[in-house]
Amino acid sequence: MPLSSPPDRSVEIAANLAHIRRRIADAAERAGRPAGAVTLVAVSKTVPAAAVLAAIAAGQMHFGENRVQEASEKFPALRDAGATLQLHLVGGLQTNKARDAVRIAEVIESLDRPRLADAIANAIERAGRAPALLVQVNVGDEPQKSGVPRPEADAFIEACMERFGASLRGLMCVPPEGADPAPHFRWLAERGRRHGLPVLSMGMSADFETAIACGATHVRVGSAIFGRRP
Repeated sequence: MPLSSPPDRSVEIAANLAHIRRRIADAAERAGRPAGAVTLVAVSKTVPAAAVLAAIAAGQMHFGENRVQEASEKFPALRDAGATLQLHLVGGLQTNKARDAVRIAEVIESLDRPRLADAIANAIERAGRAPALLVQVNVGDEPQKSGVPRPEADAFIEACMERFGASLRGLMCVPPEGADPAPHFRWLAERGRRHGLPVLSMGMSADFETAIACGATHVRVGSAIFGRRP
């Protein structure tokens, strides 16, 4: 897998990152929060390793991937090349991929059901390492989306806190497309406060400024950095 990046893409990606960082800082300032309170996760699914390397060269450290197999093919080579990065798995996770997910990721953002909790716990025991975990809540109760349903969220969060302890760091959501995301972000933020969880991963390219106003600590931005996906 090539680890060099064409100069034109490097310049474009660096400029896009700088623009997003300014928008994050401005949104945090409007919300009365320090810019450093918000972590940018660059979602690099379907993006070649060369483009990820360009983002790393521009100072980006946190990357999000949807599929364990793609991440397993892409990120070991980047790390072998000396890249310092934090890998977030942000897509729905199959139980049979839990072992690989625990092995390669620093953060798993899609813990959403008891069977997956079982698989992750077993993988942690086998691997001897525990990534940070976020409970994904299906804030719109949409049948086609991953995430624990709203009515089950509190009980599941409490069970995961008891099971994983300090490794359970926070919550993640993807609001319904086309709906006002703010009520969904505020609902998730309230759940975070209720359970004393410090991390709120919410907000993507189209709505991350709204998410920051509602308390997001992590925003997941892909197309605004790397361009439209195929």
